[in-house]
Amino acid sequence: MTDDTLASRTEAVRDRYRATLGTVPGGVRERLRLAGQFDRLPTEEAIAGLRHIVLTDSPLGARVQQLVHFGQLLALGREHPARIHARGALHAGAGIAELIGVAETALITAGVPAYALGTEIIAELLPRADDGEG
Repeated sequence: MTDDTLASRTEAVRDRYRATLGTVPGGVRERLRLAGQFDRLPTEEAIAGLRHIVLTDSPLGARVQQLVHFGQLLALGREHPARIHARGALHAGAGIAELIGVAETALITAGVPAYALGTEIIAELLPRADDGEG
């Protein structure tokens, strides 16, 4: 495979992440780097293709699908990917109130730790204001 072909195919994978999340997560960038170095790009293309089917072609639509991902990751306690999908939900048109609703649902299904993680992530997405504490 030529360097131009490899670069073009790699960029196509990156574009799929940008379309659903608004960015290419660091872990994906590292996987693509390794895939390029060790001739394993087809694996990353397959993952990106499956993600496209599940996220983009879903009857739920991109916004709801990202909210579902956020909630599932909160319930699993997966902090880093939950952050990625909270931003992805905003990128797909969700609002902060919807993210809060997902965190509240996680409270019922997965307990206070999931809710606390959700509210921590949501708070990070809001602009900081002096709250008078300190």
